[in-house]
Amino acid sequence: MHRFFAILLLSTLAAAQGVVQAPASNLNDLESAHKARAVLDQAIQALGGQAYLTYENKSETGRYYPLYHGRTNSLGIPYNYYTKYPDKDRFEVIHLRNVFLLYWQVGNVPVKDKSDIVLIHNGSKGYEVTYKGTAPQDPVDLAGYLRRHQHSLDAVLRKWINDPGVALFYDGLAIVDGKATDQVTLLNSQNDSVTVNMDQNSHLPMKTGFTWRDPEDKQKNVEEEIYDNYRLVQGIMTPHSVTRNFNGEMSHQRFVNVAKYNLPLPETLFEATVNYDPKQPLKKR
Repeated sequence: MHRFFAILLLSTLAAAQGVVQAPASNLNDLESAHKARAVLDQAIQALGGQAYLTYENKSETGRYYPLYHGRTNSLGIPYNYYTKYPDKDRFEVIHLRNVFLLYWQVGNVPVKDKSDIVLIHNGSKGYEVTYKGTAPQDPVDLAGYLRRHQHSLDAVLRKWINDPGVALFYDGLAIVDGKATDQVTLLNSQNDSVTVNMDQNSHLPMKTGFTWRDPEDKQKNVEEEIYDNYRLVQGIMTPHSVTRNFNGEMSHQRFVNVAKYNLPLPETLFEATVNYDPKQPLKKR
């Protein structure tokens, strides 16, 4: 009976707040680790098992919505997005006209009546391609990208769980968007952690989250990604809606129209040569 009222209370709070975390699991450390691993293994199988674990690259087309304080003035910006595991990607904004500020990651990119912006990441390097040329990505934006990449769902399920220095903890029941989830926390040897919530029915990941402290103002920040609208693509369950939250506010939404895996993508797609210094004024032609 007590368990029933506990679940009822969580459900009531979930309806009011959207996300509620249950008290930590009372399992001992060994039991907690085994339970956490079992939940993560279920998530991998739900995503497609070996098809998910071994895919080499992925492409997306869809619409991107930059958000500020959870709101957007955009009708949706068409984009192409290419990723190559483990550390390469290319994000292309298409036909970006009459848009004066594109909020990408944690920085802003001014645009004046030009059609395309391309962001390329290759390992620890980032590049921004505009009509002005190719420049190194802003260091703050690059640091934010690398931080998110290191805590991404693919990084957790394909890298973190295979690291013998990573400890696993089953946190118990948590309500996310009104759904019951199993919550797991992974903690590495650098005392860095990431939390993953899996739907208790489908076992598919619903949310990842991590915290970090700003080196300048020492403020603690919370970043989350919410995954929804899963569809089966080439044997892999693929979220077609991805929402990014920063300190409790939506900062980015991506709606996928078409996703494909294991394409013959050329390496040149992820290469760039710097030919423009944004700190220097453009030369008049």
